[in-house]
Amino acid sequence: MKLILAEPFKTLWAGLDAFAEVEKLQGQVFRELAARRTLRTEVDGRPYFVKIHRGIGWAEIFKNLVTAKLPVLGAGLEWDAIHRLQELGVPTMTGVAFGEKGSNPADQHSFIITEELAPTISLEDLTVNWAAEPPAPALRHALTAELARMVGDMHRGGVNHRDCYLCHFLLDIAKPINASDIKLSVIDLHRAQLRARLPLRWRDKDLSALYYSALDIGVTRRDKLRFLKGYFRQPLRQILAEQSASLSLMQRKADKLYARKQRYGDAI
Repeated sequence: MKLILAEPFKTLWAGLDAFAEVEKLQGQVFRELAARRTLRTEVDGRPYFVKIHRGIGWAEIFKNLVTAKLPVLGAGLEWDAIHRLQELGVPTMTGVAFGEKGSNPADQHSFIITEELAPTISLEDLTVNWAAEPPAPALRHALTAELARMVGDMHRGGVNHRDCYLCHFLLDIAKPINASDIKLSVIDLHRAQLRARLPLRWRDKDLSALYYSALDIGVTRRDKLRFLKGYFRQPLRQILAEQSASLSLMQRKADKLYARKQRYGDAI
């Protein structure tokens, strides 16, 4: 069993069964599945997000493996990803509680609690009208540069997100949005993978997903080049020469995702 508690949960749950106590937390439920529950709650007047994972069973595990999907077996992935990103200097959530019990992945019980990042707005919501109402160039450039830095540092540090969309990057709006003072954070790391070195396949999947999620916001060729330069930290001539095959593949993958979205909606 693993159990890590910071305040206020360290005091509130002292001498109690943390796995029972986390199930008692109430609030706004964002996702309710047989194997996972996500909710926003308030404790001592402060907001938190809670994710509770329950065993998905061997049948579901095998189903995922047969269809070439990697199952999410518990909260440990997100907890480890948060701390890896913090080590890398990539802004993300702050974890305040983590628990995991059971050695059998099919019926393991685990949870993670993070501080709510607020006030924030997702890049998806921020950019929803950009195609018709472009932002100031300085803001566009600043966000592109910071997004490239974060994703690049994440990948160089051996972490791939697996849901690398604009909706999972939050912009701090505690102060009026200012291009010279941008603070982004990446969230929803429950499917993230951690390695010593990230395979190109997973790098390209993340980048394709990110590009796909930006296809409706009026991305220009200059935007793409600015992102690539910030992501790879190399001269553009070198990037375009050395990464041409990967860039073509990313374009095809993004176009494929977009075409699927047009047919089936957001359920891709």
